[in-house]
Amino acid sequence: MSLRFIAIGVGDRGNVYGDIVRAYHQDDAHYVSVAEPIPERRRAFAATHNIPPERQYASWEEALSQPRFADAAIVTTQDRYHLAPTLAALAAGYDVLVEKPMAATLEDCVTMVRAQEASGRVLQVGHVLRYTDFFSTIHDIVSSGRLGDVITIAHQENVAYWHMAHSFVRGPWRRADESSPMILAKCCHDLDLLYWLLGERITRLSSVGSLIHFRPENAPPGAPLRCTDGCPVSDQCPFYAPGIYLEYRPWRAINQSLGLPFEADPMHVKIALRKQVTGGSADPEDVRRALEEGPFGRCVYHCDNDVVDHQIVVMETESGKSVSLTMQGHSHLPTRNIRIDGTRATLEGAFTIHNQIQIHDHLTGETETIDFPESSGVHGGGDEGLMAAFIHTLQTGDQYPLTNARASLESHLLAFAAEQARVEGTVIDMDAYRQQAL
Repeated sequence: MSLRFIAIGVGDRGNVYGDIVRAYHQDDAHYVSVAEPIPERRRAFAATHNIPPERQYASWEEALSQPRFADAAIVTTQDRYHLAPTLAALAAGYDVLVEKPMAATLEDCVTMVRAQEASGRVLQVGHVLRYTDFFSTIHDIVSSGRLGDVITIAHQENVAYWHMAHSFVRGPWRRADESSPMILAKCCHDLDLLYWLLGERITRLSSVGSLIHFRPENAPPGAPLRCTDGCPVSDQCPFYAPGIYLEYRPWRAINQSLGLPFEADPMHVKIALRKQVTGGSADPEDVRRALEEGPFGRCVYHCDNDVVDHQIVVMETESGKSVSLTMQGHSHLPTRNIRIDGTRATLEGAFTIHNQIQIHDHLTGETETIDFPESSGVHGGGDEGLMAAFIHTLQTGDQYPLTNARASLESHLLAFAAEQARVEGTVIDMDAYRQQAL
């Protein structure tokens, strides 16, 4: 029997999951309802998935107040609006897939996990990187003992400069009080991976970081409040909004470095960015108007952003391993890099447009290289893997072959602790922190 899904929120991520269901799971699942307050988004999603008018709702409250008519809810609202629909869906008897981060406060994350455990329903969190071939391979290598005893892990989340400007300076994640700390919004993925790869908890944690660049005092002389108001350095500024959204300047540079034609879109995001700017349209004239009037046309030095543009988290595990996570928003490419040093070998991995792992054997001096085929998605196949796992769980009852809500909570605990450590300049005792939070 085909599973029936309700889409709650159909911005970028909601449509990503919707497209995956249509492309890969037509016999296994389909959408029967959509709840979305923006009429254009709601109508477009309904048309794509053949959802009848009586199952199109302007709010999740309206959808979930009906007698249960589906099997699962896919919650992809903004971060601060995950908790309420997830709790309501669990209480109404639905299984739930919720986009990461689970919620914007630690208290809400704990509340969500407790509600799931009390309900007995499935709650899957969108930690898509566990489902990539790349990180699954690294997990298998570490678990096999091939590296010997792991001593240190150094992990980097390098956010591309245009992504930083789009999401964390101009966009909806620019302020912690309106969304969540950047270390949570961007790196709960990475903290989840580290917890998974290590197979043990963190006992001590500290963090440093700040907002250095995207500040008013760094604005070029004469820079207006909006890029479209006659910026004198429009030809030299990498953050010039029409250059990003209308001229696609970042992709010209990226493709040149990769030896690709300009038309290629190795990250598959150009049109998606335009639609985020306008709320649905990729038409250049609609984009231009949105840049003249909306948040994405603001000068990056004259926004109301307050999240960091770089942060480092240093951690120690139960067995004494040292772990570092570096997040920064000034990279030429969106990449994740990982280095794991063990007593028998060193592993180096690059998760970017072309993914590769190298294992350097200490005894023989030989290096094994593992290359991965380019994925059609921005998360290296993780989005597809997550949805496949969710559908498999609902169909078979084989709950959480790879993770569960309680395990997902651990990465959120680490993120909130890291932000506290950064702000207060302290070292966090994670056992005491968990005891207080849980």
